[in-house]
Amino acid sequence: MMLNPVVITRPTAQAVTLVAQVEALKREVVLFPLLEIQPLLDSSLLQATLEDLNTYSMVVFISPNAIDASFSELHRRHDKYTWPNTVAIGVMGEGSRAALVKHGISDANATIISPNDVERTDSETFLASLDATAWHDKKILIVRGENGREFLAQALQTMGAQVQQVAAYRRLIPAFDRAFCSQLQNLLVTPHDWIVTSSEALRVLMQRLVEIGNIRDVAKMQRQKIIVPHRRIAETAQQLGFLNITLTGSGDERLLAALQSCP
Repeated sequence: MMLNPVVITRPTAQAVTLVAQVEALKREVVLFPLLEIQPLLDSSLLQATLEDLNTYSMVVFISPNAIDASFSELHRRHDKYTWPNTVAIGVMGEGSRAALVKHGISDANATIISPNDVERTDSETFLASLDATAWHDKKILIVRGENGREFLAQALQTMGAQVQQVAAYRRLIPAFDRAFCSQLQNLLVTPHDWIVTSSEALRVLMQRLVEIGNIRDVAKMQRQKIIVPHRRIAETAQQLGFLNITLTGSGDERLLAALQSCP
């Protein structure tokens, strides 16, 4: 039986490993990034903040991109950087834990706090994993992309924590040009299995289809199979009218397992 091609919508640089893993399953892969991750235009604030990490009780990395950008900067400035053992690390999911391992950080050498619910690895479930009283008057740094959500910072401040935020990267929407429109419409001619790892990316996709102005293409997209790692993305998909949603839970290994079980 012929299996559907797999569309991976991650930013190009962040999709390399997943593309290789899907190809190893003998699946045809189409890379169709709906967001791009770019360095900051001015990283001076990030650099200064990272030099003072040992003044914080916890550093929360919002995404694997925040981890990679921060550790790239740390390794660039220090030949052998060692994470301060007095500073806890907060992450949202298994992708971020895997990113930490790439930089030599694991439960074996650091205190890592993450949500217990692998299906909903977001700020709300991260907060639920914290003992609110333990962070009163503690300094917490949130490392995120530019223009991120304010929910986590506000919630931590409500707990009594002293919260600082710093941007480590930029999220950009790819150019809405003729090539993009043509590739998107071609992908809708036949069924594909779409891996979508960002609610923002999913909204961008549907916005683009609406702007193209073809109602039939919107309906075709809503009938495509989409595979998502987090409940929040699944909820966004439902709100956008998708009919065939597979929720896998956090971590690329669960995305791959879902692809292997696809009919």
